[in-house]
Amino acid sequence: MGGAFLAAAVLARLGGRIGLPTIPLFILAGILLGPHTPGYTLLSNPHDLEMLSALGLVLLLFYLGLEFHLDDLRTGGRKMAVAGGTYLALNVGAGLLFGFTLGWGTSEALVLAGVLGISSSAIVTKILVDLGRIGHPETRPILGIIVVEDIFLALYLAALQPILSGADSLSAALVDGGKAFGFLLLLALAARFGTKIVGRLMNTEDDELLVISFLGAAVFVAGVSEMFGVADAIGAFMVGLMLGSTSSGDRIRRLVHPLRDAFGAIFFFAFGLSIDPGDLPSVLWPVLVAVVLTLAMNIAAGLAAAKVYSFGAQATSNIATTLVARGEFALILATMAAAAGLDERLSPFIAGYVLLLAVLAPLAAGRSHWLARVLPGGREKDGQQDQEKVPVAT
Repeated sequence: MGGAFLAAAVLARLGGRIGLPTIPLFILAGILLGPHTPGYTLLSNPHDLEMLSALGLVLLLFYLGLEFHLDDLRTGGRKMAVAGGTYLALNVGAGLLFGFTLGWGTSEALVLAGVLGISSSAIVTKILVDLGRIGHPETRPILGIIVVEDIFLALYLAALQPILSGADSLSAALVDGGKAFGFLLLLALAARFGTKIVGRLMNTEDDELLVISFLGAAVFVAGVSEMFGVADAIGAFMVGLMLGSTSSGDRIRRLVHPLRDAFGAIFFFAFGLSIDPGDLPSVLWPVLVAVVLTLAMNIAAGLAAAKVYSFGAQATSNIATTLVARGEFALILATMAAAAGLDERLSPFIAGYVLLLAVLAPLAAGRSHWLARVLPGGREKDGQQDQEKVPVAT
């Protein structure tokens, strides 16, 4: 664990000197010190960091919930649903079509639809934090799309599990989906009506007790969520949503920062440990096609979301580039596909696809103004800014 922290820190410091984002560097540290590359192996079994990695994901989404206020759901729920639904329709639909085009099989196509369709909540959150965009107007639609994706994720996993495991009846899938949806509904009701009660329970002047309380609540609800077939991350998000609206919300945001950053780094490091670079050349062309397809669908989804919210070119570009990353959900699907004995090319494809987008997403988001220039209205705005900079002759 100490070696993982230090390796991630050293590479991030070196990369920071040349302006590289931390996420791909944390992943690179895991690849270099993992069991699949020559040289020193810090961890021969990536599962050794499984619990710490899960804690990193839980804390990243808990922080996301703290920043997403209940008022945003009440006032912008319809727009959020439209933007999120459009994003899913474009990306999941394109992923399903891509899967059938590859010809690897129907089950494989369903897996690829999820892999190409769902953004990485962890990476998106980290990008927003690193670029200082939490307070930007377009961040609310981005977080809204993430929420819709996470709800879809829970239902999709519940429906896909019996298909991959060969369940012999539709009733099993419906029961699992009903359990997941019911628990999501319970969490939503608790977030809507239980905020005052939770606020009283959390209220304390002692920072030590407050840290123990919110950390226990986030991790406990995340664990219970998994029992009901809901992603642990969405459970933590809902806890953050409740606590962010309490009188202790600002203190919790301040206190959770070091925990989020530390264990978030372990999450990305552990992700790197699972990647075998030697498997990537065999699926290079499908990976490149999938990446181009994802970039195109994200631009289309960004334009659609911007139209819903009446945003300009720069905000559109920020939405499109921030949501490009794929991560934890794709890895979950890779594990499910391997356990179900699906096409052996799936695992290296998913690893290469996720790695490439994990590197590209922070770089693209940091340079989103390049895309904004070629979007509708982007050049006009640049021209107006240029005219404003020209001194007036007297």
